Amino acid sequence: MAGKDMDLSASRASCEGPTRRGALGLIGAGVGGLVSSKVLAQGQTTEDFYKGKTISIIVGFPPAGSYDTYARLVATHLPRHIPGNPTIITRNMPGAGSVTAAAFVYGSAPNDGLTIGVVAPTLPLDERLGTIKTPMKSSEFGWIGRVNPLVNVVFVRASSIGSMAEAYTTPVRFAATGAGSAVTIYPNVMNHVLGTKFELILGYKGSAESMLAVERGEADGHCTGWDTLKTTHPDWVSSKKIRLLTQFAVNRHPELPDLPTVLELAKTDRQKALIRSVVNAAEIGTAFMTTPNVQPDRLALLRTAFDNCMKDPAFIADLQKRNFGLNPLSGSMVGSLVADVSQVSEELVPELREAYSIKANR
Repeated sequence: MAGKDMDLSASRASCEGPTRRGALGLIGAGVGGLVSSKVLAQGQTTEDFYKGKTISIIVGFPPAGSYDTYARLVATHLPRHIPGNPTIITRNMPGAGSVTAAAFVYGSAPNDGLTIGVVAPTLPLDERLGTIKTPMKSSEFGWIGRVNPLVNVVFVRASSIGSMAEAYTTPVRFAATGAGSAVTIYPNVMNHVLGTKFELILGYKGSAESMLAVERGEADGHCTGWDTLKTTHPDWVSSKKIRLLTQFAVNRHPELPDLPTVLELAKTDRQKALIRSVVNAAEIGTAFMTTPNVQPDRLALLRTAFDNCMKDPAFIADLQKRNFGLNPLSGSMVGSLVADVSQVSEELVPELREAYSIKANR
């Protein structure tokens, strides 16, 4: 059953507050009947539960980006792998670099297995560094599985600078979104750790708007997912309209064998340790989760359904049509990655926190 969608924006203020169910509850009040209540008839099996139900996938970013596309494809193909063939709809809830969506899934949505989220993979590290005010723990989400690791590329208009070396000496205007988004964090970390001169212009609503700013000449560059760039502007690379500077990944992407990873740009062991702590989040990638404390049998069912969806020829064909990658990971393995990112060495925390400190030029 094909997934439906809705754009549901929420303000940063909605996810801030002293208690998890206090201020976070305001988000739930603002979205009314976003998820069904947790009512289960006695004797009803897990397999029976999803029949006639609607699952909401909460996307922490605006439409048209890679997260949104992956979510819509999952919404289209996942239902037939869930007993009862429920309807799945996608709802965009951008804000605070996807923290708004994460806060909703964590603190406001009922723990009934009818809410799924996909948010920035940097969230566990944000929590470790204390750079977000919203009280939550990524390790407590019910991780369902990953579609693909998130490989971000840093690029500039070809007319701006001639090489990565120039980025250390020449100021370059970078279109960015919110302070908690990977597309903002990654170039900012390069400034702090490697000494690049990227001038961040915050406030763009997603990568689509940021890339439009580059096209208009409002900005010189941007950091976005490779999947997003190659599908929305495939001609930019082939026509050499832009210049790729580096990729945020542990290893070079198979489609980018000649583009150095940001780890390769690090010159000292200290720089490598700091960068690796950030890059490890890329392995979490486009991972889907459900609420904390969801019933174990429902989480197990969702994980199995997700794993089967990743092998579905129709799902794979849809990804290939859009030139999107597939390198799935089980929910339990995603949970282990999240735990690893959340346990960054205390010795590195002060420097990483400074590297995360956003200094915007707008």
